[in-house]
Amino acid sequence: MSEEANPFESLQEQIDDAAAFLDATPDVLERLKHPERVLEANLTVEMDDGSIEVFKAFRSQYNGDRGPYKGGIRYHPGVTRDEVKALSGWMVFKCAAVNIPYGGGKGGIVINPVEYSMSELERITRSYAKELRPIIGEDRDIPAPDVNTGRREMNWIKDTYETLENTTEPGVITGKAIESGGSEGRVEATGRSVMLVAREAFAYLGRDIADATVAVQGYGNAGSVAARLIDDLGADVVAVSDSSGAIHDPEGLDVEAAKAFKRETGSVTGFEGAVEEFSNEELLTMDVDLLIPAALENAIDGDLARDVSADVIVEAANGPLTPEADDVLTERDVAVFPDILANAGGVTVSYFEWVQNRQRFYWPESKVNDELERIITDAFDELVSVYERNETPNFRTAMYVVAIRRVLQAAEEGGIWP
Repeated sequence: MSEEANPFESLQEQIDDAAAFLDATPDVLERLKHPERVLEANLTVEMDDGSIEVFKAFRSQYNGDRGPYKGGIRYHPGVTRDEVKALSGWMVFKCAAVNIPYGGGKGGIVINPVEYSMSELERITRSYAKELRPIIGEDRDIPAPDVNTGRREMNWIKDTYETLENTTEPGVITGKAIESGGSEGRVEATGRSVMLVAREAFAYLGRDIADATVAVQGYGNAGSVAARLIDDLGADVVAVSDSSGAIHDPEGLDVEAAKAFKRETGSVTGFEGAVEEFSNEELLTMDVDLLIPAALENAIDGDLARDVSADVIVEAANGPLTPEADDVLTERDVAVFPDILANAGGVTVSYFEWVQNRQRFYWPESKVNDELERIITDAFDELVSVYERNETPNFRTAMYVVAIRRVLQAAEEGGIWP
């Protein structure tokens, strides 16, 4: 894994790669290479033992040309200002790629949540929500879950905001529990879009996904849901991994049993249904038909990309390939279907949740899944159309061309304030 690639610089390079296929001046594109604003806060929180700890926290609002800022909140010791800026930028283009009316935002707290009690995490989350209060709202900035956050944290943020504002505004945040105004289908949404993109990719490439072998790096929510849904298509998920290591069975793993084992033990290693165990890096270089990186950014750098043996990569994580890895895999004709499409199911169903919150009218899961499939498959068709028509070097550049054009059009129509 690369420790050196700066995710914000990777984002800027991806914009530069698309620029050659866009009718836009450098100054206009330069505006898209920087966030509009970044909140940096120090959260002072009392611990259970009465001591005081200070936590660094961020919220980046990258671009609002197409609508309110939208993006998750992660709790991780590796959170940095540049990471949050990059993730908020990727959200801009992710929302534009699937043509939903949002801009991009992202937030995070520098913390390892497993080291704190639930009551401490609640106080930390509510302290963060208090700092976010002036800049969020259902028409301004709508946070959501991300790494190490979920319904519980979103409910705390919603409650804090509504209490301080003396209002009822469920649309201020998405990814909530159903009873707090969440949407059916939201938990599986990211993994479902990964499955849909994988299905469409294999069909486009003239291959049968039912014959595919699959490896999934990162067996959290997105990775495990994608594994199950792709397994349901008939493919063989032969390897999965988490931070503890990877498990492998050449005949195909029982993906649901592996998920249950991880839920009980905290890791996939030690699962009795596996034939062997090895490292995450070995999983990334396995000879499989489909590789799904579903952990954190920079999982595959230029050096590791030379050893990647998969024919197709579908990115469930944000920014799992460095720009150097992209170049290597493009030269090797490995088909990489980018994160801003493949994992857009989460923000798409968050959009559905927001719409339902605004209308106070809620959809059945079947409608959520049907609408998600329509949006993802339409975006995939747009991707391959631009890829073929513009002869872009890879699918990522084609998707950025689609997304940036939409952002630029919205900016042009809105004009620039003096």
